[in-house]
Amino acid sequence: MAGNDRLTGLDAARGIAVLGMFAVHVGPPPEPGGPGWLLIAADGRAPAVFTLIAGFSLALARARQPQPQLRPTLVRCAILAALGLVLAALTPGILVILVFYAAYFLAAEPFLRLRTRTLAAVATASVVLGPLLSYVIGSVHGYRTGGRGGTPQPGDLTSWWGLGEFLDKLFLSGAYPLLTYFPYVLVGLVLGRLADLRRPSAGRLLAAWGTAAAVAGYGLSWLIVEKWGGRAELHAAVAREHAWALDHADPVKAVLDSQFGAIPSSSWTWLAVAGPYSQTPLETLGNAGVGAALIGLAVAFARAPLAARVLRPFAAVGTMALSVYVLHALALALFAYGATGWDVLLWFSAAAVLGCIAWQYVWRRTPLRRGPLEWALRALTVRSVPSSVPSAPTSS
Repeated sequence: MAGNDRLTGLDAARGIAVLGMFAVHVGPPPEPGGPGWLLIAADGRAPAVFTLIAGFSLALARARQPQPQLRPTLVRCAILAALGLVLAALTPGILVILVFYAAYFLAAEPFLRLRTRTLAAVATASVVLGPLLSYVIGSVHGYRTGGRGGTPQPGDLTSWWGLGEFLDKLFLSGAYPLLTYFPYVLVGLVLGRLADLRRPSAGRLLAAWGTAAAVAGYGLSWLIVEKWGGRAELHAAVAREHAWALDHADPVKAVLDSQFGAIPSSSWTWLAVAGPYSQTPLETLGNAGVGAALIGLAVAFARAPLAARVLRPFAAVGTMALSVYVLHALALALFAYGATGWDVLLWFSAAAVLGCIAWQYVWRRTPLRRGPLEWALRALTVRSVPSSVPSAPTSS
């Protein structure tokens, strides 16, 4: 795999994560059996994997940029935050992640300057400490039994009280808060530094590590909850502080679903679950493993010419991930609000894949080939770099 072709696998993994978010947003309810397993695989993992891939890509980009500059990062984060607030104002019916993404990229800046060994230690600690701090601080801020899972809104910026709410959602109580989602960025940064995609073994090693981490995270959670008495303790916590959920077939799931999966601070045993969006140490470990395995498998398959052809449609979506995400949110807000089902998922996915392929064919010899928003974002950030500083090359 020579030159930029070695990034086809990474772009394909990103594209698969984007389609996974489509499955969560417009697919039918995830239920075991047949194609429903694909929805179960995407539920809770798609945004986590997408975030981990962002950290991985950031590590590769900074490896090509000998003189990192803060100003382009500030410009990029401001644009992403503005896009996120606009989409949130349109109420597309999804939990828009872009404002959180802006916070992730900004928060990553000081960590990019750490040595790899130190960064690895920090990333490992964050997988445990982030959820733990979320649990402890959440209780202090009134999230003992609920209230998590929101997203920053434009109206939050109209007053000092609202600004406090905005920051609270961003760091602690939101759907993808910094405390529990930023560890994916840190893990991605470490993997991006350690994995030399030019080596034939890189994909296999990533896939092996990811599989082991996923089995460890989800497996340990299953043992604690299902075999070592954890579920009984959770049911006791539900009966004690979430009595409304007792009427549901699965009271534990009902409590998590009520706040988009973020765990309440009513029992330490909640930290042992690994359900979708639960934002616990074991879910974070499992999801990070899935992300690493996906990148590894895609990179490994991209080395084979036939498999690479199969991956190219997904890679097309991956290279235009921001444009695809914004367009699908606009579609949901303007004419497909509340639409779900296999047919809706098929239409959204087909439109994304075919649209990206057609766009890249039309603009194949120009910088626009990577997507209109990607081109605009790069143009604005490059313009913010002082003329004496060379800009980083594009990835394709």
